[in-house]
Amino acid sequence: MVDLTALLADLTAESEQLDALVAPLPPEAWARPTPAPGWTVAHQIAHLAWTDHVARLAATDGQAFYASVASAPDPARLVDDGAESFLAPPAELLARWRDGRAALTAALAAAAPGEKLPWYGTGMSPASMATARMMETWAHGEDVADALGVSRTPTERLRHVAHLGFRTLGHSFAAHGRPVPTAPVRVELAGPDGGTWSFGPADAADRVTGPALDFCLLVTQRRHRADLALVATGPIADEWLDVAQAFAGPPGAGREPASAQVGTGGDERAGATA
Repeated sequence: MVDLTALLADLTAESEQLDALVAPLPPEAWARPTPAPGWTVAHQIAHLAWTDHVARLAATDGQAFYASVASAPDPARLVDDGAESFLAPPAELLARWRDGRAALTAALAAAAPGEKLPWYGTGMSPASMATARMMETWAHGEDVADALGVSRTPTERLRHVAHLGFRTLGHSFAAHGRPVPTAPVRVELAGPDGGTWSFGPADAADRVTGPALDFCLLVTQRRHRADLALVATGPIADEWLDVAQAFAGPPGAGREPASAQVGTGGDERAGATA
């Protein structure tokens, strides 16, 4: 059984790491563009604040959550409109994000372990919701780091993102309108501590190997597979690396290979519906 307390502690730590990156920024830095077209650093934090807000609604008031979905003027713009609605001057936005994520943590900690919380197109356990928030916080943190031109040191918390990426193999194919594979895939990743993180049957013919960081960048669509040191063995594994996404909802456009980028990134904004 997943240790929800430990998972929430990791989510808090991941949020605090990103908080420490943006809190000292001057106001003009919050306006820097990120790899998501049209989104600034402020949009990235506003998106996290908005998604934490709707996740808390899902954990505490299902009817209010469904009402927020039903009242959306344009479902296709739900992610963009959510981020826009939470934009504010940096100090206010930072406070809003801090308060919201603390409220979400408390709500998930109080939820019944087996409860299915409503979400976009699926139901999620409190642990799954926390894992999804972990994935999004890390992925959007990468966007912010890219915008600021800094590199973040990978941590053991990436295991949550990697595991989610593995678990969403079937969804990745389905989201792209492709048949869901019936044969298993083995994933073996080199973790930040030098150990190996393994998912899937050891005797699977199809395999994915490489650095855990690269796998997480791929499944959150923060890098194109051509720019990563991932090796796919077998046709299913190879196709998976073309469609992998750890977030729910329709397929993201992903990122172009570095050699094809001319000042822009892909338009995937990382799973507000994860």
